[in-house]
Amino acid sequence: MKKRTNKILLGVMTLVVTAALCACGGGKGDESSAESSSSETTITEAESTAEGTAVKGGEVTVGIAQDLDSLDPHKMVYAGTKEVLFNVFEGLVKPDKSGDLVPAVASEYEVSEDAKVYTFTLRDGITFHDGSAVTAEDVKYSIERYAEIQGEGSAFSIMDSVEIVDEKTVQVNLSEGNSEFLANLTLAILPQSNEANFETNPIGTGPFKFVSFTAGQSFVVEAYDGYWNPELPYLDKVTFKIVTDTDTAVTELQAGTLDVWQYLTDDQVAALTSGFNILQGNVNYVQALFLNNAYEPFQDVRVRQAMNYAIDKDQINEFLFGGKSHIIGTNMIPAFSKYYNEETENVYTRDVEKAKELLAEAGYPDGFDLVIRVPDNYKPHESTAEIIVENLKEVGINATIQLDEFSLWVEEAYTGRDFQATVVAVDGTLSPSSWLEKNPSDAAKNFTNYNNAEFDETYAAALATVDDDEKVELYKKCQMILAEDAASVYIQDAANLVAVNEKLDGYVFYPCAAQDMSGVHFVE
Repeated sequence: MKKRTNKILLGVMTLVVTAALCACGGGKGDESSAESSSSETTITEAESTAEGTAVKGGEVTVGIAQDLDSLDPHKMVYAGTKEVLFNVFEGLVKPDKSGDLVPAVASEYEVSEDAKVYTFTLRDGITFHDGSAVTAEDVKYSIERYAEIQGEGSAFSIMDSVEIVDEKTVQVNLSEGNSEFLANLTLAILPQSNEANFETNPIGTGPFKFVSFTAGQSFVVEAYDGYWNPELPYLDKVTFKIVTDTDTAVTELQAGTLDVWQYLTDDQVAALTSGFNILQGNVNYVQALFLNNAYEPFQDVRVRQAMNYAIDKDQINEFLFGGKSHIIGTNMIPAFSKYYNEETENVYTRDVEKAKELLAEAGYPDGFDLVIRVPDNYKPHESTAEIIVENLKEVGINATIQLDEFSLWVEEAYTGRDFQATVVAVDGTLSPSSWLEKNPSDAAKNFTNYNNAEFDETYAAALATVDDDEKVELYKKCQMILAEDAASVYIQDAANLVAVNEKLDGYVFYPCAAQDMSGVHFVE
């Protein structure tokens, strides 16, 4: 067995900031430009930079852009919900700000050479928020419950059993080797005794414990004084206030009723001339014009390629984020530097004439009508779609936008696959396979109806191998297949500009959906 007591690096070497579906901020951002940042506003990369001595205590209000879809961490879907509940729940392991998986409920773990057996030792004295001890039975129950909820086709399909070795040791057995499986064991460990109250009184092991939830208004947590890391958290109380419009959030920032807000655009940053540190990173999601490959025009690869030549990604980036986003060409983020295939960024450059030629060859010399469905949870998606509509006019495609309430979009477009094209963002976990798992032809999450036998074979081989060099090569090949086959129009890993009250320090970015408030503190 390989003994690993500290952390595992999954190739996430250059991660700067955070990102299911990415349920990002709302509001208006239509007037952004490369010149819009105020000279009076300083944008700092990565982490907050407040100066002074850290003090314990205090309360902060964090603005979030949408309601929580579930208080049951095994059932939550929205990335925005994951960001909030990260403070309440933990798994056997958890991610840190560098993208490493570090022990949490477990104090150490071992992985067999064939990556079929994962063995965890529970942390001494760890308790749930109600004061009860975390037991091996709770761990087994939580893993099995989560696996059942995820269902067939999920990463847990290869889980053979969960075995309690002794009162401090739990073993997860897989039917086939999977060196990426550890990332799935960030799932929340829950007390089985609280099963009837998961949606109303959530209890976890995290640094903050649940206080109250008012749908459409707020989610409130307070420090858990029995947290296994006695140095955390610093704050006494955090209120996550739901503000569905970013312009309203900016007004609240200016008024002092919000201390933190993320997903700003350049023009909104320019309005915050004092009182805040503006932190810059990337959202760590894939924003794209996703194409329904079952829609007749998109069944032809030449039409999909024409879409890629027609859309001006640089214009989108400059208009919304002042050029701060990272332009991408595949369904993975650049932060996965070890696995990311940067060559996909150069497969297409904007070429209107080439797009027209391909459309004519495919039998659409005069273009076609296209409806682009856009969820209303993140204004830059709508603004991106508006630019795309204008781009497509130049090649003869008549595109219109259908703006959907987010939950309706999830139900109809994502789950029901009822769309022709859609502008949205998708995310993944710290497992590289999670970024590509929506593309196998038989995947339940394949909402674009993509079908490519070579991709299926390559993805399966990448998932199966425990040789990391081979895994890197195969995942890069998967990404190039998606790019050359124009599975969709991959646009950008968008910039994330976050306003943090200048009196606060310790705000850090994560490579996954997390707003970790445990290290945030006031300075004096």
